[in-house]
Amino acid sequence: MSGPDLEQMLQQAKDMQGQLARVQQELARRSVEGSAGGGMVTAKATGDLRILDVTIEPSLIADGDLAMLQDLVAAAVNAAIANAQRMVQEEIQKHAGPMGALLGGLGGSS
Repeated sequence: MSGPDLEQMLQQAKDMQGQLARVQQELARRSVEGSAGGGMVTAKATGDLRILDVTIEPSLIADGDLAMLQDLVAAAVNAAIANAQRMVQEEIQKHAGPMGALLGGLGGSS
């Protein structure tokens, strides 16, 4: 492999790294929701997997079933995180082309 080819590959890698950083910044500004209990509990998460908001239907609190409420909150948060991870993977694959499959794990999925 000659020098210019290596330089070109390194430049492409730098360009892709910059593009990935821009995509991650954009995803941090976008949000998705997850819900549980037929929408009685909703959670909103950003593309960088921060929970922005949890909304609980007041009737759940009035019922006084703390264990059920805790389960629904956990389920809604997990759904929001899963939706955010899916959004991240889709965007990375869209912007990274064939390399997107290799970079898909950068969204924090396990």
